Amino acid sequence: MAFENMGKDVAFEEENQALEWDSTIENEGGNSFRLLPEGEYPFTVENFERVKFPGSEKMPPCWEADLNISVHDKEGDVEIRDRLFLTKKTEWKLSQFFISIGLKKPGEPLKMNWNQVPGARGRLVIKHRKGTGQYADKEYNQIDKYVEPAAPAITSKYTAGKF
Repeated sequence: MAFENMGKDVAFEEENQALEWDSTIENEGGNSFRLLPEGEYPFTVENFERVKFPGSEKMPPCWEADLNISVHDKEGDVEIRDRLFLTKKTEWKLSQFFISIGLKKPGEPLKMNWNQVPGARGRLVIKHRKGTGQYADKEYNQIDKYVEPAAPAITSKYTAGKF
């Protein structure tokens, strides 16, 4: 898809739909903010949005995947947004993400298939970050890294020398 022709995804369009003065409302913010303890958690990618990043001092203009991620813990799910920039500079993080959700094998190249991302599950590490400006006294959940899935346990009953 050409950079100039990139569109929004359905979830983004629905979430950003304008309401009328007499619209019916029902969403009560079930996944409100909760600061998670730092550590490793399972997650599910709820959806993502394809965005044109205009560029900054540190990053060139590029495609950006804005992920809506549900992080699961014993008290329930917490929604976190993460941004993946599609640049050579951040290719390591793209690889980390795709390895985490099981779509890339470590050490092998991968043609990214974003259609397989919604609903994908993996593991990640949460760290806290301090707010800035008027929010400098607050802490927020931040995805520190995506974690490679653990190798499946070998359950063979084979014992060397026994048949």
